[in-house]
Amino acid sequence: MPGLWWFSLSVLVVFVAVLYQLENSPSVELPRMANDFNTKEEDYKKLNKSCFILGATGETGQELLKEIINRQLFSKITVIGRRKLPVEDEAYKDVAQEVVDFDKLDDSAAAFQGHDVGFCCLGTTKAKSGEAGFIRVDHDYVLKSAQLAKAGGCKHFNLESSKGADKGSSFLYLKVKGEVEAEVGELDFERYTIFRPAVLLCDRKESRPTEWMTRKVLAPIAYMFPTALSVPVKVLVKAMVNNAVLQSDQKAELLENKAIHMLGNLEKTKG
Repeated sequence: MPGLWWFSLSVLVVFVAVLYQLENSPSVELPRMANDFNTKEEDYKKLNKSCFILGATGETGQELLKEIINRQLFSKITVIGRRKLPVEDEAYKDVAQEVVDFDKLDDSAAAFQGHDVGFCCLGTTKAKSGEAGFIRVDHDYVLKSAQLAKAGGCKHFNLESSKGADKGSSFLYLKVKGEVEAEVGELDFERYTIFRPAVLLCDRKESRPTEWMTRKVLAPIAYMFPTALSVPVKVLVKAMVNNAVLQSDQKAELLENKAIHMLGNLEKTKG
């Protein structure tokens, strides 16, 4: 029994050390995050850009839509999905909604035309949709949407992916995420941003017991090491919107969890 106690303590010490290393890794340099962010945001509004959101019924997409509406950054906002959002709030009255069949997206090519910026938050899980269903949503739908967006004139495509995405991974989830990242990149958007959040912290409406348990376990860890293993959905969507506002000298951007935290909390630190 003493041996087991020492082993458990050793594992705990190593785990805490890894978390500390992740939390205190060198800060991501984001020189675009200047003190004149308010000016940049106002200048962005004057460009009268339009945007679309894919996956607005999911947790990230819902919060992203709220953030974009509240910030009033775009002259036109379009939600593209398989069904209309049941919105009654007056703030949503000018949001255009395009209902599409994702299995026949070519028939809805017009829905993807005329947008400057695209946000893709499509995603499901193998547990919910099965292996084939997961691949169809997280790869096929995402890639086809990106192709139509590119053909429709979209200049800046934003993709919500996942921490650890790697097309060479032996894990299906990470492999598919990595594959679609690479294939969308080949479409050659003027600007392409990949967001790789860790575990998303939110009050998910649909029941996913494993994710619920993970969030409960991570809650105290997130308090002590906020950027190591998780990110609140509200921080992620703020990062997505803030990043769109900021100019970039990179055609392709890959933003990992710590950079997402920095961008998402930009408003707290800007002067």
